[in-house]
Amino acid sequence: MKREAKLLLGKAIDSLVLSMEHFNRPCDRGRTTAVLIFLDHAFEMTLKSAILHKGGSIRKPERKQTIGFDECVRKALSDGAIRFLDEEQAILIQAINGSRDAAQHHLIDMSEQMLYLHMQAGFTLLRTLLRSVFGKDIADELPTRVLPVSTTPPQDIMSVFGNEMAEITALIRPGRRRGVEAAARLRALAVMDGAIRGERTQPSDAHLGKLVRAARAGIPWRDLFPGVASVEITAVGYGPSLDLRFTRKDGIPIHTVPEGTPGAYTVGVRRVNELDFYNLSLNQLAERVGLTPPKTTAVVRFLELVTDPDCCKEIAIGKSRFVRYSQKAIGIIRQELARTPIDRIWATHGPKRKAAPAREFYSRN
Repeated sequence: MKREAKLLLGKAIDSLVLSMEHFNRPCDRGRTTAVLIFLDHAFEMTLKSAILHKGGSIRKPERKQTIGFDECVRKALSDGAIRFLDEEQAILIQAINGSRDAAQHHLIDMSEQMLYLHMQAGFTLLRTLLRSVFGKDIADELPTRVLPVSTTPPQDIMSVFGNEMAEITALIRPGRRRGVEAAARLRALAVMDGAIRGERTQPSDAHLGKLVRAARAGIPWRDLFPGVASVEITAVGYGPSLDLRFTRKDGIPIHTVPEGTPGAYTVGVRRVNELDFYNLSLNQLAERVGLTPPKTTAVVRFLELVTDPDCCKEIAIGKSRFVRYSQKAIGIIRQELARTPIDRIWATHGPKRKAAPAREFYSRN
């Protein structure tokens, strides 16, 4: 193991132990902030150590400092040579990082169950990464007197958020005048929701005010926090061996946010009706680009649009499956037709050519 990677991993384990220590201590003074800061630092050091261990770099030639947290997540998620994270793991890391931002730079208030979700799910993921990337057992890295977090887990995120909203509603009852405390509790929920959906920006006071008014009006929390409503908690085991993971619900797609997108994390969930996004049939696409359906199919083959999830997707409706196209496909096809004659595309990708049509592509993949 490279010397730098080993030292970084040591710092990661130090921060994990400190996070666990603050979580389990009896004193509540500064406890939530300390847990989140140390847990977030443990993840950053682990990511950097893993990137180096797998042959990647955590520095850019034009920069004096190492790459930041988001760049680490992107490398770990999308760099094929070193990839060791999946999208759901990245979403959990984002949620922890967003909560740490709020704790370190402003105000955040978490219930015991919410803090537990962050701590136990974070511990589970760090244990998984140590095993899969470094071949290490986390039990070998912890002092013998320290146990992993082992309180009774809240296994249903729906009940956790329901309880949170009930307590927040109690804070904003007429005559209570505890709006600041309610906003701090709502911030914890809003930060997690935004992180799941891929939004990096912290909730503004205006946004929190709207949430307070909506909670006072009795609007269901699922409508207020659609990102959280798209995930669930998976718990396996119990006590020191408990694994707690965030997983997306069936049918909720996860997408990678383009690098450099303002105010966005690396990944997020899309709660959209796919037929609203992929709203064009082949005939409709052909009409929009001014071609016949066969010639449009030839251009689709030529551009390999079936491999681009932003342009094309096969959608199941009942027992039938349909290849659908997005509005983005129109612009890409028009741009290509402006520089490549359709006759040339037709000659190489028309009927009976070797290029596989969309239906064949999906049947193979």
